[in-house]
Amino acid sequence: MSGIGTKCVQAGYKPKNGEPRQIPIIESTTFKYDTGAAMGALFDLEAPGYFYSRLQNPTCDMVAAKIAALEGGTAGMLTSSGQAASLLAVFNLCSAGDHVVACSAIYGGTYNLLAVTMKRMGIATTFVSPDCTEDELDAAFRPETKLVFGESIANPALAVLDFEKFSSAAHRHGVPLIVDNTFPTPINCQPFAWGADIVTHSTTKYMDGHGSAVGGAIVDSGKFDWMAHADKYPGLCTPDESYHGITYAEKFGQGGAFITKATAQLMRDLGVTPSPFSVYLLNLGLESLHVRMKRHCSNALAVAKFLSEDSRVAWVNYPGLPSSKEYAKAQKYMPDGTCGVVSFGVKGGRAAAGAFMEKLRLVAIETHVADARSCCLHPATTTHRQMNDEELLAAGVSADLVRLSCGLEDPEDLISDVDQALGK
Repeated sequence: MSGIGTKCVQAGYKPKNGEPRQIPIIESTTFKYDTGAAMGALFDLEAPGYFYSRLQNPTCDMVAAKIAALEGGTAGMLTSSGQAASLLAVFNLCSAGDHVVACSAIYGGTYNLLAVTMKRMGIATTFVSPDCTEDELDAAFRPETKLVFGESIANPALAVLDFEKFSSAAHRHGVPLIVDNTFPTPINCQPFAWGADIVTHSTTKYMDGHGSAVGGAIVDSGKFDWMAHADKYPGLCTPDESYHGITYAEKFGQGGAFITKATAQLMRDLGVTPSPFSVYLLNLGLESLHVRMKRHCSNALAVAKFLSEDSRVAWVNYPGLPSSKEYAKAQKYMPDGTCGVVSFGVKGGRAAAGAFMEKLRLVAIETHVADARSCCLHPATTTHRQMNDEELLAAGVSADLVRLSCGLEDPEDLISDVDQALGK
C-alpha cells in the first residue's frame, strides 16, 4: 500500500482467515508457553513472540507498525505518553556525561525534561534558537554531543523546524536528529524525507484526536549508521551485559537496533508501558487521521485570517498564513497543510488574554491541544509556567500568547465565538 490514507486505515494488521477484522485488544499481562526453552528463546531475543506486556504486547505492536508505516520508518514502539517517548528516545542514546543540542522552541514539558530532569541525570543540553545561523548551530556541539532534538512545529510558538539546517549539522557532527512530529503528524510532514533519523509523537494529540487516551510513539528511520559511530554509541554497539551480552547494532542491524534496545532495555527498566485498550482507542483515531487533519488545518487558517484582520488582536502566528515568518518553511516542508493550532496575542497583554479566554462559550479552556473539540490555553501560566521570562522568550512564548486549537466544528461557529469573546 502506498497511499497514506490507506495506511491510516489498513497498515499494521492483516487478519487471516476467520480472524477479527478490527485490531484485537490483547488485554493480558502474560502469555502461555508449553516449555521453558521456548520462553527462554524469547528472553534471549532469539525468537519472536511475547512474554510480558511491560515490554511488548500484540495490540501495541500492531499500532506501532501502523505509525512506523505512516512515517516511512523501519521500526516503531509505543509508550505511555508523549513525554515518555521523548525520554526514551533521548535516554536510549545518552548517559551521564553526555550532551544534547536542542532547539529552544519546543513544548514546555520537553524543555523541562531536558533542562532540569535530564540535567540531574548528568546529561547536559544546549538550547539554540530555531533561527540560529549554521555557525551558531555548529558552535553548540561538543565532543560528547549525542543527538540533536527539535519539533516539526513547535508547541506553542509554531516555529517550523528548518529540517535541512538541523539535520545537516547533526550529520556533520556524526549524531542523529530526533524530531517530535506531533503537530503536523505524518499526514502533513515526513521528517525522514528531510534528514531526520528518529521521530517521536505524543499520540494523545491528533493521532488519537478525541481526548480519549494518553500515549506516545517512537519511530526509527533505519538510516543512521550506528556502527559507523560506534565510539559515540557504546550502548548500541558494544555488548549489553544486562541483556545476555547482545550487541544491538550487530544483531538487529541499522533498521532495528534503536527500537530493540529501547524496548528490551529501557521499557524493561522504566516500565512506561501503554495500555492495550488505550492503544485500541488510538487506532480508531488513526483510521480517520488523514481526513481530520484537512479539517483542522482549514479551520485554523480561517480563524487565523479572521484574527489577522481584527484590530483587537495584537499579533497572529499561523504557519499557513502568508504573512507568517514561518510561511516559507511551511510551504517547503509541509505544503499540504501544517496543523490546527493558532497562536495570537490579545491587545492588553496577559490580563486581556485571560479575560478573553473566560468569555469563550464554544472553545473550552483545557490543558490539551489537537482535539476534535476546540480548546485554548495560556501557556505562560500553564504548560510553560516553570520557565522564567528569558526562557519564555527563547521558546517563543510571550506573556500575552493564547494557544487556540481549532477542532472539527464549523469554522463560522469558531469565528463567531472568538469574535464575541474579543468584544467582551
